[in-house]
Amino acid sequence: MNVLSKTLAAVAVSGLLFHSTVNADTLEIGLLTPSPIADVGWSKALVDGVDAVKAKYGDKVNINIIENIQEGPDADRIMNKMVGDGNEFLVLGSFGFMNGGLKLAKRNAKRTFLHASGYKTAKNFSPFTAKYYEGAYLMGMAAAELTKTKKLGVVSAFAIPELISTINGFTLGARSIDPEITVDVIWINSWFDPAKAQDSAKALLAGGADILFSNAQDTPSVVTVGEEGGAYVFNLNGSMKEYAPTKYLGVVKTDWAPFFVASVDAHLAGNFEGKNEWLGMQDDVVVVDDWNADISAEMMAKIEAKRAEIVSAAVHVYDGPLINQEGKEVIPAGERLEDGAILGMDWHVEGVNSPLPK
Repeated sequence: MNVLSKTLAAVAVSGLLFHSTVNADTLEIGLLTPSPIADVGWSKALVDGVDAVKAKYGDKVNINIIENIQEGPDADRIMNKMVGDGNEFLVLGSFGFMNGGLKLAKRNAKRTFLHASGYKTAKNFSPFTAKYYEGAYLMGMAAAELTKTKKLGVVSAFAIPELISTINGFTLGARSIDPEITVDVIWINSWFDPAKAQDSAKALLAGGADILFSNAQDTPSVVTVGEEGGAYVFNLNGSMKEYAPTKYLGVVKTDWAPFFVASVDAHLAGNFEGKNEWLGMQDDVVVVDDWNADISAEMMAKIEAKRAEIVSAAVHVYDGPLINQEGKEVIPAGERLEDGAILGMDWHVEGVNSPLPK
C-alpha cells in the first residue's frame, strides 16, 4: 500500500503503526485492526477490502492504517485521534471497538463508520458480519467423513455470538453426516496469542480430536499444529494452505471488497445509511475454498448440493429441529431460527461438549 508514515502522537501502544497523509482533495479512510497485519488472517482480509477501494478510486482516497490495537481505553483514544486527523470514513475491525466507535459516530454525523462483528447501529454507523456458520457447516460435513475418532476440536477467540454461531454451524454440519460426532472448544480470549493457540490445539489433539478448527485466530498457529500432529485443520478469513500442505481441510474465506467499495460509494454520494450488514455465501462474501483432496467425490457432491441449497435459501443452517447442549429443543421442526436470535446467539447446540464461559 503506497502511503506515507507519521507518528501517532500522545498514544503509547505497543505494535502501533499509523500511515497517514491528509489532503483536503482526497477521502481519508482509516482502518483500525485488533491484530498485526500479516500475510494471512482477519486483519489481512480487512486490508484486502480497503485495498479494493484504493484500486477503484486511486488518488481520490488515502488509506490510513493502525494495526494491533487491543480493545479498551487505548482503542477509544486512538479512534478519537483518527477522527481528529481527518479520517472521514472509518473501518473499526473488532467487536470490542463497538461502544467507543458508536459514541464517536454520534458526535461526528458527517463521517461514516463500519464496525466489524457488532450489532449496534446509527445513521452513520453500520456493523458488518459474515455468516461464517454457512461455510463452517460445509466444513463440518467434510470433517465428518474424515474423522476417525469422531472428536472435533475448536480453538476459538472470544465467546461472542459471531463465533458461537460458527462453532454451532460446524457442529450441525458434522452431525448431519454422523450424529455421534462431538466437539470440544477451548476459548483463549484473544484474537492474537500464537503461543496460547498452539497450546490449546495440542491439548485438543491430546484429548482425541483429529480435526481442528482455528476459529478467528489471526495466525497459522493452530494450522501448523494440525499439520505436525496429523490432524486435518481449517480456518476462517484467508487461506493458510501453505502452512499445512497435506492436512489442510480448507478455508472459509471472507471477501470484504464488494461491501467496502459499495459503502464508500454511498458515502461519497451522500446516501450512506447505517444498518446491520450480515453477508454470506449468497453475497459472495463467504467463500469456501482449498478443499482437501482426501475428501471423496461423493462427499464433495453432497457439500456442493448443500451449498446450492443454502445460497438459494431453500434450506438454512438453523432450520429446526434444533436442540441445545442441555438437550432442550430450542426450535421445533418446520421452523427457522430468526436472524436476530443468531446475531445474539449465546448457547451451543447438542454435540458441543464444552460449556460457554460465563
